[in-house]
Amino acid sequence: MRNVWIGLLLAGLVAGCAQTGGAGSVIKAGERRTPGTVLDDQNIESKAQQRIAEKFKFNAQAHVTCFNRYALITGQVPNDAAKIDIERMVGGIPPVKGIANELEVAGVSSSGARSSDSGVTSDVQRRFLSSKAFNRDHIKVFTENGVVYLMGIVNHAEADAASEIASTTAGVQKVVRVFEYMD
Repeated sequence: MRNVWIGLLLAGLVAGCAQTGGAGSVIKAGERRTPGTVLDDQNIESKAQQRIAEKFKFNAQAHVTCFNRYALITGQVPNDAAKIDIERMVGGIPPVKGIANELEVAGVSSSGARSSDSGVTSDVQRRFLSSKAFNRDHIKVFTENGVVYLMGIVNHAEADAASEIASTTAGVQKVVRVFEYMD
């Protein structure tokens, strides 16, 4: 009887992993990254944010967004030395394979600006829903100071369609592509 319970327990664990993509992360249908890469991206973001927060508690606001092990760094820092230091910190996290350092030497943005950026990101994502030119799950959207950053693994037609939608969304001042191209 004990072996039956162990077998049922193991079957339940295996079934749970199969449904979630393993390790507790949900992998979306059509995801172009492997489950391991999705987990790496989450870990890179988490480690980077923790390291930045430890070193730059009050005088910098940096955000790290990662897709397919490429890290996008946005925000405001007090000087060029801090910008370079943060890039090195993020680049030192394995398995980061590339960095787009978009940090600005400027004062920290206001909570109102951050709230506006969050709304712009939501609006872009909502507009992506109606597009038949690409799967919105293939593109990650992040906004900083009205600049929309698009990340993902796409072909050129998908990149163009996403950029067009983003650039014509209210509140968007500029669109920056941080894509990895399939073709």
